[in-house]
Amino acid sequence: MRQSAPGSAWTGTPQAGTDVPRVPPQPVAADVDRERGIAAGGGTRGEHTHSEQPIAAPRPVQRASVRGQILTALRTALVTGELRPGEVYSGPALGERFGVSATPVREAMQQLALEGAVEVVPNRGFRVVERGTRELDELAEVRALIEVPVMLRLARTVPVERWAELRPLAEATVRAASSGCRATYGESDRTFHRAMLALSGNEQLVRIADDLHRRAQWPLVGAPASRGRADLLADAAEHTALLDALIARDLDMVGALVGEHFAGAARPH
Repeated sequence: MRQSAPGSAWTGTPQAGTDVPRVPPQPVAADVDRERGIAAGGGTRGEHTHSEQPIAAPRPVQRASVRGQILTALRTALVTGELRPGEVYSGPALGERFGVSATPVREAMQQLALEGAVEVVPNRGFRVVERGTRELDELAEVRALIEVPVMLRLARTVPVERWAELRPLAEATVRAASSGCRATYGESDRTFHRAMLALSGNEQLVRIADDLHRRAQWPLVGAPASRGRADLLADAAEHTALLDALIARDLDMVGALVGEHFAGAARPH
């Protein structure tokens, strides 16, 4: 069975520093039948089950858990460049690499298709979308239009102690940047930005901004597989500087730093 388009280099092995979750083995039919028997009130010999309420079989929960872990692993592979732009990957081949059936892989890939990361190739699998610098520039512009006015408003209205509470998250981005792992830093980066925007009390804003932020982290065609450690550290340093300015109520500095941060987001990764 074809595992990817010719030239695909991804082997399912994470890059150093990435944390691709191990997917637990799926239950075999005998286990599911036994669980369903217990759920129906049969129980095991010697147990008194006549007064117990039926318990739903856990298979759907297990399946959802596997799909979620596969989705996390695929997102990591996208950010690190292990899933290469333009390459086609089949559900069965990826399922074999993860040790699961093709079904949760296809479901995870369908979610990535909805997010714009991959596109369906009939009878073959999923192709990783090829992105250029123009798309990255457009994402940075939209993020700036949404987040900059919100951040400037929050800088004037949020109590200083609330900003101080975000210090551990800013420091976490520095530690993540020090690892040199793009996926690790990307998750920490989004966590920090979500926490800042959450102070607006607007859940829709947070959700939309996080989706744009995630898409901005996907690699470009022809770009290096990952940003260098120095680039990640420079980006993380802007988080701590911005937080310092917010705590000091230096609104001019806040405006300058927020603008610079989004200008940096538009640079090729």
